[in-house]
Amino acid sequence: MADQQEASLTLPSDPVSVSSARRYVARVLTEWGLADDAELADSVRLIVSELATNAVQHTFGQSPTFTVDLRLDRDEELYLGVTDSHPRWPRRLPAAVQQDNGRGMVIIRCLAKECGGRLTVSPTAEGGKTVSIALPWTVSVQS
Repeated sequence: MADQQEASLTLPSDPVSVSSARRYVARVLTEWGLADDAELADSVRLIVSELATNAVQHTFGQSPTFTVDLRLDRDEELYLGVTDSHPRWPRRLPAAVQQDNGRGMVIIRCLAKECGGRLTVSPTAEGGKTVSIALPWTVSVQS
């Protein structure tokens, strides 16, 4: 196996792109050997849905696209990042009982932690940001 496998997809910042991002990530992970019914697959699908939704909803039309990047390093760690060109970073909001939204980053952080991973936010050279997770990969990789 190569030391690193990568996959990337850029989509329009439109609500219909969220399901496209989720299907893309599921397909790539299956190609890399993760069973579709694995608990990790469910967690990653939910994480990418939340990240893509944030990229669409919280950029206020100022990021015409977002990019989903996947990387598998040395059959040990899965990286999933969603990049948009809006400069505002995600903020942790108080989770009011009646609140309909604002819990996405809490969900992402909890899922990443449950899977033994971590969440990071980093700036891009163009002034946007990448919100990413890194998770341990315990699946034998298909070449």
